[in-house]
Amino acid sequence: MIAYFDCFSGVSGDMTLGALVDAGVAIDELRSALSMLDVKGYTIESCPTKRGEFKGSRVLVALDHNIAQPHRRMRDILSVIEQSLLSPRVKDISAKVFRNLAEAEAAVHGMDPDDVHFHEVGGVDTIVDVVGTAVGLEILGVRKVYSSPLVTGYGTVKCAHGVIPVPGPATLELLKRANAPVKAGSVEAELVTPTGAAIVTTLAEFSSPKMHVTSVGYGFGRRELPWPNALRLWLGTPVTEDVEEDSVVVIQTNVDDMSPELLGAAMSALLEAGALDVFFTPIQMKKNRPAVMLTVLAPPALEAALCALVLKHTTSLGVRCHAARRVKAGRRRETVETPWGQVRVKVKVFGGETSVSPEYDDCLRVARQHGISLAEVYDGVRAAVERGAILRDVPGDVA
Repeated sequence: MIAYFDCFSGVSGDMTLGALVDAGVAIDELRSALSMLDVKGYTIESCPTKRGEFKGSRVLVALDHNIAQPHRRMRDILSVIEQSLLSPRVKDISAKVFRNLAEAEAAVHGMDPDDVHFHEVGGVDTIVDVVGTAVGLEILGVRKVYSSPLVTGYGTVKCAHGVIPVPGPATLELLKRANAPVKAGSVEAELVTPTGAAIVTTLAEFSSPKMHVTSVGYGFGRRELPWPNALRLWLGTPVTEDVEEDSVVVIQTNVDDMSPELLGAAMSALLEAGALDVFFTPIQMKKNRPAVMLTVLAPPALEAALCALVLKHTTSLGVRCHAARRVKAGRRRETVETPWGQVRVKVKVFGGETSVSPEYDDCLRVARQHGISLAEVYDGVRAAVERGAILRDVPGDVA
């Protein structure tokens, strides 16, 4: 199952929860999961709502003001999440959202992320919004999230720091870090909140997936706008085709005064930082110097970070960047049973035909464990494929 956040009226934490509930998450199931957190003094309700021609849900989090709430910093919230009985995936998603939010706040206020006191976004309602979103996605079986461009609104808003411009500083920092596509919109209002920005920029890829839509949910915000103020959530299954398309950024630089050891270290740093591929091409430069051209393929959101790494880890004074479109054959990972245990394989699908390649890292591990050659393991894996010893699909991207 995949999800697409249609943010035509921005996004906030309560709108996200409302869309998930309207798309099929039972409010009682959501309450049950949230009760695993050591957070008290609130209620959560779902209200059927209709605005204009759209009907959907509003999720309201109300505090019991007779119960005092502690001052929570980022490390306190992470501790609450980690010590709960929630699933590992829900914990991981929730923690990532809060870490990104804390890092954005820390960058704005010039402090350590662990010490960030979230003010509005550190309240119980935001814990409920973030963790509830992670729970809702798990309940619906969503494995991949996409998002439309974000409509931010314009003007100013009052908060704990006084009157600030829209988007707020932390919101804008989150959008900048994710290289998120945004537009101001036509209404003087805060349409993208820090919590909403943290959720979407942490979880979503900003593109429109090819999908078969199976259900739609509308989560309404509290504001009344000239249009239905809602987050629209599309749920469905990806369209399976022989080819896929996406976009990458190509980063290049020429180097003629570095040792191979240092170039190898630069490659490792770039791959660890999220580069899709890094390679060297021998070239001839001016003054008859042999040199190498370093090429990095990367997701567009990582362009700035990887450019900085190239400049840091090489002697280059500048880099060249351009966008490129990739066309990829359909692919998936599967596992086969071999005489030495289970080994993953890559399955390529194109033109109605499939081809299978052993997974190098798995084969190398098996060869070392059993003291045999890598070629022997490759032959064994191919033989297992021919026998039909494929066990199951394995989730995850295929390089």
